[in-house]
Parts: sequence; C-alpha cells; structure tokens
Amino acid sequence: MAYIQIFDLTPENTADYGVCGYKDTKKHLELRRKIDWIKEYYPKGLRIKALLSKKDGYQGMLEFIPGKYAHRPVDAEGYMFIHCIFVGFKKEFKGKGYASSLIDECIKEAKKSNMYGVAVVTRKGPFMAKKDIFVKKGFVLVDKAEPDFQLLVLKFSHKARDPKFKDLKRNLEKYKEGLFILRSVQCPYTEKNVNAILKSAQDRFDLKANLIDLTDVTAVQNSPCAFGSFCIIYNGEIISHHPISNTRFENIMKKKNQ
Repeated sequence: MAYIQIFDLTPENTADYGVCGYKDTKKHLELRRKIDWIKEYYPKGLRIKALLSKKDGYQGMLEFIPGKYAHRPVDAEGYMFIHCIFVGFKKEFKGKGYASSLIDECIKEAKKSNMYGVAVVTRKGPFMAKKDIFVKKGFVLVDKAEPDFQLLVLKFSHKARDPKFKDLKRNLEKYKEGLFILRSVQCPYTEKNVNAILKSAQDRFDLKANLIDLTDVTAVQNSPCAFGSFCIIYNGEIISHHPISNTRFENIMKKKNQ
C-alpha cells in the first residue's frame, strides 16, 4: 500500500472505514443511516472516493452523484454533482494536493459516464467547500443563492445548458409560520444536536418545532435552502443553513425574540 491512496467507499465497506468521522455503527445512528442511504443511491451512480493513509487511516473523501439525484436544490441533470469534499483530519494531510486528486477522480468518472460536466455548490464557512480549489480546476460560476452560495460548473461541452438553483424563495413560502427543522441523512451531521434543539425550542421558547425528514431526492431538491440537506426556518426566515449546536440555536432565538 502506498503512503496514501484513493479508494472507493461502497455499501459493503463503509462500516469498516466509517464516514465523516463516524466509525462505530453500534454507537452512531448517523453512520447506520448514512450506510442505508449509500445502499439506496449507489446503484443510481453515487460514488464516494476516500483517502486512506497506511499510518493514520481515513483522511478525507469526496462524494458525488449524477445530478438527477443531487441532494441539493439544483437543476443539474446530465452533470455529475459533488455533494462534499474534505481532506485532513490531521493537518499534515492538508495542502498536499489530495483534494485536487479527488476532484480529478470525479472528473474522470463524469467523462466516463458521458456527462455534460461536473457541478458543485460552494460557500464560505462550515459544511461547504470554498470555491478556490474548483476555480483552479477550471470551474466557473453559473448561479448564486442567498446568502452566499455559489453554483460552479466545469463543462465538457460549451453547448451544454448550465445547471441552476431551483426556486428557493418559492419553496420557502410553505414555512411562513412556526419553527421548522429540515434534514436529510445525506449529511451525517444532521442527526447530532437536533433532539436538544427540539427540547430547547419547547422548554425555553415555548415552540413546538416541526421536524421534517427529507426522505427522498425530490424532497431535498424542493428545500428552500441551497445546502439542501439541513436548515432551520423560523416564521419564514432561514435562521441556519447547516447543522448547528443547541447553544448556537438558543443564541439565534434570543436575538429573534428581543
């Protein structure tokens, strides 16, 4: 085995390596649900390329899927769509070109599958890759969504139509009154802290939150938030675009209720 290698996470081996830092199927409901999700979408073209260090084990991954099944509110059919990319639980693995190599693997798969190109949603901050590494690969901006999401694409043919975000504002209209938490098991972090937030909403703010599990790709693609797999909405306003701690939730709600 090389010092570090790229390999495929599959429905059969994910439990052996874990994903997103979750390694114990008995301990982590998040991992069990993620494995079930992988089993559902792997036959539809989902692929997870992982980095394995001989010395330090699992050190990163890139997850992608045909755009038809993208778990983001995008119209990207015909493109390969990147959900997420991460490299380096240990700092020594950052800045070594491993993320670039993972993107190259996705590009190769997209070409092999006769896709129009590769698309990805980026954002500054947690849970989303920044755009820089994709721009270096030749990706260009084709659409934006509030507050600072960007949809980038690497097209193999200039004749291909651009992917785009779906109508997020229209999708938000159904959540005008009350507190809503939307989540999909595509992102394992959507499990952590939710029960505490539900309890806190009831006990501290006298709010019965509506927990909505987005159980299929259609539901996720109709999310009002560009992250797709998680958001918290309060009286028609998205107050978190990604998973947060209960403390962060309480601080947000205190400001809203001042």
